[in-house]
Amino acid sequence: MKLTGITPILNVSDVPAGLAWFERLGWKRGFTYNAGGIIANAADRNASGPAGFAGVFCDGAGDTHGCQIFLCHDGQGSRGGPHPRHVTPGARDDDTGGVWMSWWLEQPTDVDAVHELALRHEITVTRPPTDEPWGVRECRIVHPDGHTIRVSAFTRG
Repeated sequence: MKLTGITPILNVSDVPAGLAWFERLGWKRGFTYNAGGIIANAADRNASGPAGFAGVFCDGAGDTHGCQIFLCHDGQGSRGGPHPRHVTPGARDDDTGGVWMSWWLEQPTDVDAVHELALRHEITVTRPPTDEPWGVRECRIVHPDGHTIRVSAFTRG
């Protein structure tokens, strides 16, 4: 088997709000869809109501070499909760219950830049940029629906 791409699908409580969250981090909306079909100009809504499914893209937007994430309203997976979902003694940062994913960047300084962007847009940061013993610089941000993103770059070749 030879994959040409992989697209995670995040269960979100509000597709237009999810699009706006990703756009604050520099992603671009690719398409939006609802019961009436594709929504013109990837708008948040049309006469058939709000978008219930959408795609955001970065890098090689629109081709198979770029990165993409689909957003689905109340379906195709589960959502987490606030970080951590269960506040108990000894709760760990993976207790959110949402999807986890890693975004790989070219340089460790890019991780710092995403961290600053997240702070500027009041996006939840659960771990500031840290040089990890496994050879990456990483920070963690959390989507409002409990999905955790590890923003990473290798620190050594």
